[in-house]
Amino acid sequence: MASGPDTTSASAPDGSRERKTAPAARRSAPGESPHVSSNVSADAGQPASQEAGRPGRTRRLAALARREARSTALAALSGVALAFAFPPYGIWPLSFVAVAALSLLTRERTGRQGAWLGLAFGWPFFVVLLKWLHVVGWDATIGLAFLQGLFVLGLGAGLAVTSRLPLWPLWGACLWLTEEFLRDRLPFGGFSWGRLAFANTDSPYTPLAALGGAPLVSFAVALTGTLLAAVALTGGRLRSAPARTTRAYATGAGALALAGAVTAAGFAVPVPTKAADTVRIAVVQGNVQQPGMHFLGRPMQILNNHVEATLDLADRIKKGKEPRPDLVIWPENSSDLDPYKYPEARNRIDKAVKAVGVPVLVGALVDHPTKSGYVENQGIVWDPEKGPGASYTKQHPVPFGEYVPFRDQLSKVITRLQQVPRDFYPGDHTGVLQTGPARLGDVICFEVAYDEIPRDTVKDGARALVVQTNNATYGRTGQPEQQLAMSKLRAVEHGRAVVTAATSGISAIVSPDGTVQQRTDEFTQDVLNGKLPLRDEITLADRVGAAPEWVIAIVGVLACAGAVLLGRRSRGARTQPGAPDAAGHGDGNDEHDRQAQAEGQHQ
Repeated sequence: MASGPDTTSASAPDGSRERKTAPAARRSAPGESPHVSSNVSADAGQPASQEAGRPGRTRRLAALARREARSTALAALSGVALAFAFPPYGIWPLSFVAVAALSLLTRERTGRQGAWLGLAFGWPFFVVLLKWLHVVGWDATIGLAFLQGLFVLGLGAGLAVTSRLPLWPLWGACLWLTEEFLRDRLPFGGFSWGRLAFANTDSPYTPLAALGGAPLVSFAVALTGTLLAAVALTGGRLRSAPARTTRAYATGAGALALAGAVTAAGFAVPVPTKAADTVRIAVVQGNVQQPGMHFLGRPMQILNNHVEATLDLADRIKKGKEPRPDLVIWPENSSDLDPYKYPEARNRIDKAVKAVGVPVLVGALVDHPTKSGYVENQGIVWDPEKGPGASYTKQHPVPFGEYVPFRDQLSKVITRLQQVPRDFYPGDHTGVLQTGPARLGDVICFEVAYDEIPRDTVKDGARALVVQTNNATYGRTGQPEQQLAMSKLRAVEHGRAVVTAATSGISAIVSPDGTVQQRTDEFTQDVLNGKLPLRDEITLADRVGAAPEWVIAIVGVLACAGAVLLGRRSRGARTQPGAPDAAGHGDGNDEHDRQAQAEGQHQ
């Protein structure tokens, strides 16, 4: 917390203190004429603030940096700790520890100080979490991390302004969900990586997804963290003998008990897993020749990998070494040529499908039928007798990866964007596909990170979910593990088995309770063969949809608005010397009053 003499009332824009009232004249330095005004430059006739403004601002910034260095370092360290809560590290308790740390660091700070600490927390967090993007370029990693960190900047400011309200741990938890709500949608459809829920797919909080989806899991984790911050704050105060009151002990014990109850609540949530039916599936992971940006290799190479793996499966079935599946699933981009346009690609797929003798869900990029220059990322049901049939087109293409917003303008400045030669065209319906005897819901790659796409697919009748993905670009970087964690959470959220089919790994079969039944290693050619449970029951999370998320996020916004309004009223009450504020404090000469005044000044 910033300190200063009692004559200060508000933070300057850079966080330093400004004088409450300017003195009529400053003291003369030795040898200086006492008649020279403190506000006018003697030689230039200009205000001294204009002449010395830049050096003054530099000094204030330097003072701010020195004063906030420790808090900034702690915020950055806490952000890195939060990144380690996510796969591939998976130390999930660090998620609520990091939340508690940011809550304490922003406690009773000004809005601007809270914003700075939020950015100091968020930027390192996303740099470590998204380090897999370095295969595109470290500048892309750092740039995207900064943009995502701006949302945490707003979170830090919100935590600061609400930290003086009663029940501040509740408002702080709501604000965490507000930040995720906005980041999930803005800009260009949002970016959902880094939600607290995705760090808690193997924790006591996971079953809560069946009640309120990923947002409820994030809220529960955040509330545990803010309550632990309240416990730590109370513990610190109890070191002072005058603070050891019955009320103080009760407050700390109550917060600790509530944090424990929130953590244990998931154990009371039933996770339905009983299958209405089962179907035997085979998941083919054909592999690629190399990881990174240029994984495709020569044309037909990836397609041939999947064809050969499927032909080998058919041979083992014929010899009785493998049970015959009811359907086969290939990953996203398993055909690296448009099978509608290139006969050689179509013939190879036909050969593999007829050899195995069951429908195959194929992933392919196909030219848009009516819009020249656009492609569609599709999952296609390929029948051994009828050939290609029903298909699903990815609804949420990745900006700057699968399409370039403002292409004409940005590609001139960022030449790397020219590596995305054509824009993907989004689909307009869910991916419910009748694949042999199973009604599957196709979700392609990053779509698994967005709540509405899997939810709408299940509500449209999908009895199990399939995530077709191509992680070859980000192989051995931790990204495949992060995406698999999302599949595990979606399984619990929707009460559906989830099949992840990847070109290079990780392919997996996940049961409705989030347990991984089978999985492959990365960059190996492999086939998973197992029974997939099919379910029709809808979870409460699917029934209520996004309503809980909207409510909690709006409560966070209202809490901020209320804190700002109360701060303005408190300043109005303190316009007369000695007048108490709305909280019963005095005329602003203690530290709490100065911080409150500064908070109101900067909102």
